[in-house]
Amino acid sequence: MSVTQQQVLDCLAKVMSPRGVPLINANVLSAITVTDGKVFFSINVDAAEARAWESVRAQAENAVRAIPGVSVAMIALTAERKAGGGAAPAPRPAGGVQPASAHRHPHPPGAQSPMARQAEIPGIAAVIAVASGKGGVGKSTTALNLALGLRDLGLRVGLLDADIYGPSVPRLTGIREKPQLNDDKKMVPLVRFGLSIMSIGFLVEEDTAMIWRGPMVMSAITQMLRDVAWGTLDVLVVDMPPGTGDAQLTLAQNVPLKGAVIISTPQDLSLIDARRGLAMFKKVNVPVLGIVENMSYFQCPHCGTRSDIFGHGGARHEAEKLGVPFLGEVPLHIAIRTASDSGNPVVESEPDGPHAAIYRAIGSKVREQLQGVIAAA
Repeated sequence: MSVTQQQVLDCLAKVMSPRGVPLINANVLSAITVTDGKVFFSINVDAAEARAWESVRAQAENAVRAIPGVSVAMIALTAERKAGGGAAPAPRPAGGVQPASAHRHPHPPGAQSPMARQAEIPGIAAVIAVASGKGGVGKSTTALNLALGLRDLGLRVGLLDADIYGPSVPRLTGIREKPQLNDDKKMVPLVRFGLSIMSIGFLVEEDTAMIWRGPMVMSAITQMLRDVAWGTLDVLVVDMPPGTGDAQLTLAQNVPLKGAVIISTPQDLSLIDARRGLAMFKKVNVPVLGIVENMSYFQCPHCGTRSDIFGHGGARHEAEKLGVPFLGEVPLHIAIRTASDSGNPVVESEPDGPHAAIYRAIGSKVREQLQGVIAAA
């Protein structure tokens, strides 16, 4: 059954704002996107009223989900402070730094820390993030092959593609199906290579531009964590978007991450960004499981000559300098690239090859650090 935008508007007309005005007349709705039974939009309000609107957002989401034919509803509450609101800031001294009295502690006494919202995902022993400070370093390929390496070590593994703006997992796994809903209205992850897999890319077309603001990204990640029937897993590997923004903070604030794996190339520029990512996870008290040096070197498949295209050893030195484990080196090799492009990752397509052995060795080091958590589950 095809769902139309008008059906969504008719449904939202029955949801009242905190002031008793129908939601569609409250001048707070963003553009509504309806694609193949999937509905996305945001409610944009002033930050001072955000708490009163949260129940409205929940009512709207429940109402939209009840429309026949709707499979997914992602509704975010966007809160912004109006320009000119609040007291004027104290003047800055000539040096540009505000006086000590102007600096506010991020969590005043008695205020709840953002980390207080953390809650375990039932059935999942450990959630780990695979992250990078910048794009283009092979993070998604590494995340998938790491998940497969952990699978080969006898663990029950899931993979969540949280890279909202550039989901790669559908292409890397060759999955074209759409997730279904179970009786509890939760999405059922797709299973491929023995992994339970979920990606925002399963819900939108590959060429669809995800022009979403931070709250929409946060809402989508939260739903893919909480509204998916993951079942029983030893490890859920989360492929994060590059950088240190809303997606990373959302994950850290919602789920007690058991660790993060940082992906970098040996190149100085990549290492600088990896250092930022490492610092961010430490600030939110997420253990860093280690650094992987991807595209570490190129070995000619014809003559065997090795070339350090991006330099070599930079990630290992960075790990030693920062006091975190170095997990291993993954070469720049055509077999890894072609296997990824074909949707048949190298750990699955060449399980006895040297590259699969590298990913399994990295997985073994990760498993060792999670052993207590997994054994206790």
